[in-house]
Amino acid sequence: MKIQAPVSKNETYTGTVMDLTYEGLGVVKVDNYSLFIANALPGEEIKFVVTKVGKSFGYGRVLEQITTSPDRAEIKAEDRKLAQAGIAPLQHMIYPAQLKFKQHQIESLLAKTKMDLTVSETIGMDMPYHYRNKAQIPVREVRGQLETGFYRQHTHDLVPLTDFYIQDTRIDKAIVIVRDILRAEGIVPYDEKTHKGIIRNVMVRQSHYEDEMMIGLITNSHTLPHAKEIVAQITESLPKVTSIIQNVNSRPTNVIMGPITNVLYGESVIHDSLLGNRFEISAQSFYQVNPVQTEKLYQLAIDRAGLTGNETVIDAYCGIGTISLAMARHAKDVYGVEVVATAVEDAKKNAKLNDLTNTHFEANKAEYQMAEWQKQGLKPDVIVVDPPRKGLDATLIESAAAMAPKKVVYVSCNPSTLVRDIQRFAEVGYHVTAPIQPVDQFPQTPHIESVTLLERD
Repeated sequence: MKIQAPVSKNETYTGTVMDLTYEGLGVVKVDNYSLFIANALPGEEIKFVVTKVGKSFGYGRVLEQITTSPDRAEIKAEDRKLAQAGIAPLQHMIYPAQLKFKQHQIESLLAKTKMDLTVSETIGMDMPYHYRNKAQIPVREVRGQLETGFYRQHTHDLVPLTDFYIQDTRIDKAIVIVRDILRAEGIVPYDEKTHKGIIRNVMVRQSHYEDEMMIGLITNSHTLPHAKEIVAQITESLPKVTSIIQNVNSRPTNVIMGPITNVLYGESVIHDSLLGNRFEISAQSFYQVNPVQTEKLYQLAIDRAGLTGNETVIDAYCGIGTISLAMARHAKDVYGVEVVATAVEDAKKNAKLNDLTNTHFEANKAEYQMAEWQKQGLKPDVIVVDPPRKGLDATLIESAAAMAPKKVVYVSCNPSTLVRDIQRFAEVGYHVTAPIQPVDQFPQTPHIESVTLLERD
């Protein structure tokens, strides 16, 4: 029997916002049927229109705020485009409320599992905007003109933007300058429908401490017309640029970067520092986008590990070595493993760059390499994990437990997989022994990072 939803599409209703989803959408109930609505905060009474009706939940859009939450932030008219593009989905919430929301997300997930664990208040930023050190901006034709901006949510319609709010202001300035140069040189923007055109994206990376900038021009074609003129104008207008690269992506795909990268000017990398270590960052390197909060996050991981200089540490998702090198200054030996071979080569270069001789890196799946190290008799005191959003494979947890470290430090970017993995660790004898500490790596968005310490029974 088909269950009829108590609401209809395009109909108008009023209701009180009860809660927020993990994406920051307001939750309103009509006859116990949930509707998820952007730009709505708990406690607010709103008038809304239903935009989508599903079997068990639907979506709506605010028409009028009948009452206003004390947690609501004022949004300037020019910033409304940011909401359309999904760049700053929490910009309508004052920053202290954003921090509480992130703490509450972890607490709610733990409550569902009946685990009695403490979550500390989220560590925030003094300036929770203009923090991102990397941008990958689509370039498209809008009304007959080359434009840079961001896609309207759930579409590939470009919203032209010049102030991205969460990016370093030097990046915003550089994107406008590059846009104008590309326009002046008559470079044709890429068209997704026809797969024609030249320029697909502009990428900018900005060092936080060293004031170096990389400009990346991602092209559909192998050649970039007027490349010399474009490079000359960029370097004249942006004297801090130390690297200009062309990346070729001729595939009809949503993946931004392709397999071929050519250096048009300067070096193939820029440099930046984290906790006293210097890093080479290439166009395709994974490097945390919020350097201020990353230092807090990694210092927390070092503190939770309780390093005294005598420990052997395994970093199970080492990337280009950012956590490994931070730990290496406080440990006896650090062993890093990463499935991306080019990242491992970068990690080795970065260790050499910092004169760190107590690091060892391998390209492999973490669980396989840990089993190999165990066979070789390696006995870690601490294992650090910083997995992607999908969390840890069950086999990695088994491999970690088999090595019997005293501590596991879990750096998480997804509370739901963190809570699942805490339960799995409990099954192999590891339990949380300190408050879970959220860190706000991505202000104005719902994303949450955290550090959790687990110790063996």
